Amino acid sequence: VQLQASGGGLVQAGGSLSLSCRASGRTFSNNGVGWFRQAPGKEREFVASIDWRGGSTYYTDSVKGRFTISRHNAKNTVSLQMNSLKPEDTAVYYCAAALSSMAPVVPSGYRYWGQGTQVTVSS
Repeated sequence: VQLQASGGGLVQAGGSLSLSCRASGRTFSNNGVGWFRQAPGKEREFVASIDWRGGSTYYTDSVKGRFTISRHNAKNTVSLQMNSLKPEDTAVYYCAAALSSMAPVVPSGYRYWGQGTQVTVSS
């Protein structure tokens, strides 16, 4: 399965962006999907994940209450709504699909990765 992340851009602190991850090649409706981010000089870190039905979602503490992950299996997409953005949210954001239907919170739980989309939050 190929993943395409989109929706990144430049936004002022306090603003919002909505990222989208679209699968092609085959559906990922039976797979858990996660979002990760990597800032310059830092390791890739978990942001949010959702299981195959959307019944379970997980967030890293720093984005709880500000980010919302959701999925639209009929459209083969997963979204990440990001509100109240902060300069420390600046990073390249990657979506990934797990081999399982669950929603892992570590990169090793994912088999397929998209190319990433840049999010820059200015202060």
